[in-house]
Amino acid sequence: MIDNSAVTETQGPSSWAATRDGRRLHVKALGEGTPTVVLEAGSASSRLAWSLVQPRVAAFTRAVVYDRSGLGRSAPDPAGRTLDRMADDLDDVLDQAGPGPFVLTGHGAGGPIVRLAAARRPDRVAGLVLVEPIDETNDMLFGDDFRRRERRALRAGAVLARLGVLHLRYRSQLDAAPAGVRAQMRREAFTPGVMRTAAAQARTFLDELAAWRSDPPALGAIPVTVISGAHPGGGMSAADRAAANVSHARRASSSPGWRHVFAERSGHDVPFTDPEVVAGEIYRLAGR
Repeated sequence: MIDNSAVTETQGPSSWAATRDGRRLHVKALGEGTPTVVLEAGSASSRLAWSLVQPRVAAFTRAVVYDRSGLGRSAPDPAGRTLDRMADDLDDVLDQAGPGPFVLTGHGAGGPIVRLAAARRPDRVAGLVLVEPIDETNDMLFGDDFRRRERRALRAGAVLARLGVLHLRYRSQLDAAPAGVRAQMRREAFTPGVMRTAAAQARTFLDELAAWRSDPPALGAIPVTVISGAHPGGGMSAADRAAANVSHARRASSSPGWRHVFAERSGHDVPFTDPEVVAGEIYRLAGR
């Protein structure tokens, strides 16, 4: 068990991964061994979203986190934030993160990103752990009501960020984070720039994901574990939760080596509320 009070931002030196078009992405690595585990955060989240998971994984193998462009310490991407482009960036991180093979772990919107990267190079991926993934099998995502709610949330978030109070919406995450990480989150995670990046991602994300309904990334024999929250919350209604968990079951069962797990204490924020569950499933896929 990791003592959360001992987890600080100083663990693991900062480094930079170069993208194919010359941008630099901020990277941190902890631990040693293979496979290398790379953790992909959710839509507007940085490496800090993994502050309780990464040290647990680093106890048994190498664990890498990074900031996508426009989040954390990585500069914005002037060319936009399509799903395809975000997967390109993850591919570039993997090229420089060795040694492989890799276990890729994605939370929320990070789920499709790791799936696409894995489909491009399945030879170097030992497994996927999808934590509360956004998935194209969830019909609710493509209705007008969901899109209206997403637009309202983005507008409200932009206003709250300009007022300097966006962190109040995510107080539960701050309370759960290690003490040494909270100050970093307050400085980096709730800024107008983060909300601009979230809006840039949202412009095309659902349309790109909808195209996968007829042509999903092919994962072949890569084993997939999906972790679902057991409860509503975090902006999810009971109906949202039920629809999400049905889609998670479908995603898991599409893999030949599948597993569907429930995080019993969690809603959507599983990396903060059930980090042991995430680390445990990574441990299993890592062959420990």
